[in-house]
Order: sequence, then C-alpha cells, then structure tokens
Amino acid sequence: MIVTLTPNPSIDRAVLIPSLHRGEVHRASTSRIDPGGKGVNVSRALSAQGDATLAVLPSGGPEGHLLEELLDAAGVRHASVPVRGSVRMNISVLEPDGTTTKLNEPGPQLSAAEVDALLDATVAHADGASWVVGCGSLPPGAPTDLYAVLTARARERGARVAIDSSGAPFAAAVAARPHLVKPNHEELAELVGHDLPTLADVRDAARDLVSGGIEVVAVSLGGDGALLVTADECAHARATITSPLSTVGAGDCMLAGLLHGLSTGSAPTEALVAGVTWGAAAVTLPGSRVPAPADLDGIRPELTRNPDFDRVLT
Repeated sequence: MIVTLTPNPSIDRAVLIPSLHRGEVHRASTSRIDPGGKGVNVSRALSAQGDATLAVLPSGGPEGHLLEELLDAAGVRHASVPVRGSVRMNISVLEPDGTTTKLNEPGPQLSAAEVDALLDATVAHADGASWVVGCGSLPPGAPTDLYAVLTARARERGARVAIDSSGAPFAAAVAARPHLVKPNHEELAELVGHDLPTLADVRDAARDLVSGGIEVVAVSLGGDGALLVTADECAHARATITSPLSTVGAGDCMLAGLLHGLSTGSAPTEALVAGVTWGAAAVTLPGSRVPAPADLDGIRPELTRNPDFDRVLT
C-alpha cells in the first residue's frame, strides 16, 4: 500500500472558456470539480489503476465534507483528521489549447495539535506500507520542517519515503534524506539556487542530490518529459501529446506512476516510463481528472539513456 499525506488538500474547480481576457466577463462552456491537492491526486491516480492506497488529509468546514464525499465517490480510501478551518477551493481556468491558469487559496490555519495529529495519522499507517509520500504546499501554521519530520518518523518505521514539494519545506525534507524526491524544473532550480537551462544542468543538480544520500531523483520537465537519476543510471523519457486539455495534476500522476512501478518491482527506468505514461495521459483529460487504465492506451513514451544533454529546456 502507498500512503500519501496532503497537508493542504483542496476542492479543484476547473472551468473551460474560449479565451482568457483580464477584466472581462467569461462564460464557461463546461466545468467540473475534483478532490485535489498533490498527495490526494497521487492516491486518486493509484486508486484509479487498482493500486492499494490511503490518503491522509485534514478536513474541515463545508468544503471538507464535500472533499470527503468526492473521495468516497471516487473509491479512494482516506483517513481524515478534523481541523477547525475550512479546506480550500482552487480554481483552474482552462483554454482549448491546454493553457491553464490557476487560482489557489492559502488553505486553513492549522494549530500545532492539528499538525501533530496529521503526522501521527500518517505514521500510524506506515507499518507495512511500500511508500509514504508527502506532497504539496503547506497550509498556514504548518512548520517548515513538516516533511522533514515525516521523513524521519516514517524511516524509523521502515517505510520508504517520497517527497514532492517546493521552497523551504522541500529543502528541509531533502536534508532529512527521503528515498525519492520529485521536483519539477522550477522547484529543482529553486532548491539548488540557480537556473538550470539545459538538460545537462538538471542532470548535474540531480546527481548532487543523489550524492547527498537520496536514492532516486525524478525531475518532471513538462513538455520536455522527465529525467531520472540514481547512483547507477540516468535516463530520460518523453511522450508527445498533440491535443492537451489540462496540465493540472499531471506531475502528481507522473509521481503515482513512478511509485506504482517501483512498488511492483520494476527497475527505476521502467518505473520512469510508467510515470511519464500516467502523466501524459493526465494531460489528455479535463480538469484534474486522473487516468484510468483505458486512458493509458496509445501513449508510448520514448526512453533513452543518452539524450541530448545540451538541449535547452522550455
């Protein structure tokens, strides 16, 4: 089983409009709501593919009730920790060419007791889990070292830990040495403190993290695919999607596919292919919908261990 912790989940409302113009009234042609937050999306993607998963998350206010109802309807097992504040509502504005504009609320203010309850609930389910995954931004009131504490406590239980976050919480988690990290291009550049214009720059930054004690570094690069680095290998995978609908949650689905592969015994490069397949499939779907098995049909990522490292990334 894969256990995910989402400290700042959301209700994700996606609306499709012909074109976004600042200051004007827009009429949506379609809309949908989904349970959201990076860890929630990872669990949703795993559940949609038939994998055992449990999503741990705070829940409060009417949005919290709706979030739980949506997870129940999707068949996603979850352990909700009651909090006083309301779960946030995020809005994604989608255009026909796949351009996505996101408006994210900050989330509820968490007390120290509520943060401790979230960590306790996650660690309580770590026994026997193949992975414990900490994902996403932190809500107001959560300490910067939340993911670092999660990493240390889950490792003490013998669980493998994956972290996907950004900024100071991500840097603190990296220092605690989780087994796997999955930054995107911008998050990795922020972590190392300088731009990474080429694939070689991304590779070198990832290698430095591996040298620091992280076993697997997987960097999502949007339309440029993804790069995976371990102590023994470096591989790149990319799938071309000609008609993207939404990029919301694509990186989360990539992480879900990667963890699916690793937890079922695949080699890291094979797991990378699975991750890119799941992430690419998500881009073909509306809003933050996650791919079902049928959605993976026809997506064939190209895997190479010798990509053009001099290529400038978009």
